[in-house]
Amino acid sequence: MSTRGVETDEQQRIRFQVELEFVQCFANPNYLHFLAQRGYFKDPAFVNYIKYLQYWKEPAYAKYLKYPMCLHFLDLLQYEHFRKEIVNGQCARFIDDQQILHWQHYTRKRVKLLQSQAEKHMTIQNEPTPQKSV
Repeated sequence: MSTRGVETDEQQRIRFQVELEFVQCFANPNYLHFLAQRGYFKDPAFVNYIKYLQYWKEPAYAKYLKYPMCLHFLDLLQYEHFRKEIVNGQCARFIDDQQILHWQHYTRKRVKLLQSQAEKHMTIQNEPTPQKSV
């Protein structure tokens, strides 16, 4: 903050970048485990900060996210039960494994979809065009 309590454009830009990077770190269950092990999720000020960060779910901000899975974890972090469970390394590994399985399934599904679209496009291009009679 500047001396008058109003952020300059440069300070707003830096805060935006820092909060964007921080929120995206939530997509990594191992990072959440790290924070939990160090007691951050027991600090009421930190929990309040996580509540504040929910503005990233708004489309105007969410469009900047490279890892949208972080929004799901941002939601989960609103629950005390999740904040307590993520301190367990086994919980973090399970979530990490499930994330990898999801991405693998999504990638395979996406490749199949793209292949079928390409084949459909090739079939349409190879069909003979009707001749107009003169």
